[in-house]
Amino acid sequence: MRVPRFYCPQLDSEQALFDLPDAVHRHAVQVLRLKPGAMIRLFDGKGREFEAKLTEVEKRRSQASLGEELSQVSESPLQITLLQGISRGERMDFAIQKAVELGVRTIVPVVTERCNVQLSHERAQKRMAHWLGVLVSACEQSGRSYLPELAQVTSLEQALTQVSDDLRLVLDPEASTGFHDLNKPSTLTLLIGPEGGLSDSEIQLAQSNDFTALQFGPRILRTETAATAALAVVQTLWGDLA
Repeated sequence: MRVPRFYCPQLDSEQALFDLPDAVHRHAVQVLRLKPGAMIRLFDGKGREFEAKLTEVEKRRSQASLGEELSQVSESPLQITLLQGISRGERMDFAIQKAVELGVRTIVPVVTERCNVQLSHERAQKRMAHWLGVLVSACEQSGRSYLPELAQVTSLEQALTQVSDDLRLVLDPEASTGFHDLNKPSTLTLLIGPEGGLSDSEIQLAQSNDFTALQFGPRILRTETAATAALAVVQTLWGDLA
């Protein structure tokens, strides 16, 4: 039986008993209906993970005793940054969820020309909180003990200037370069456009910032499909899915 995992950023290994954060309590007790004596796993998002046992369950709080620290090998040797063009609703959620499952280290939500989501400062913060919840849930499910970084929403121009990885890729159906034309990197940035894709000028802007335009098959993929498929390929070629 699979043991439920929960993200606890304030995890303190020196505490014999640990009060579960409110969000973890609600998920464990109110959603999963776990009872005292149930085994769980707690991780701090920085690489530490522990076996734990629920010792006390009440309506509004619960407590666990920490057990053995676990050794987890779930991080890819290939460090990947995903620059993801912001899309509507479930498409963006899907892209973030699958990026976490596929081992991305950093996710940057990027505003592009064809972004159909209007984000005021207040709405951007609400979206960020929602996306962080998606990210945490995917981390719990996939067995990662390190929480990927979710960067602040930024413009494409700014995002491109902040990149310094060995290999920088942007998908372009008009490109002639394919994955097998590239050398193995240790760090990688992948730029994926939103619904409607990147404009020609945006692809040119990426290339002027040392991105390689990459042809990725004969079909046009939706944004969430493109991100997932491309990440699976790079992890198979150079990461830990080989």
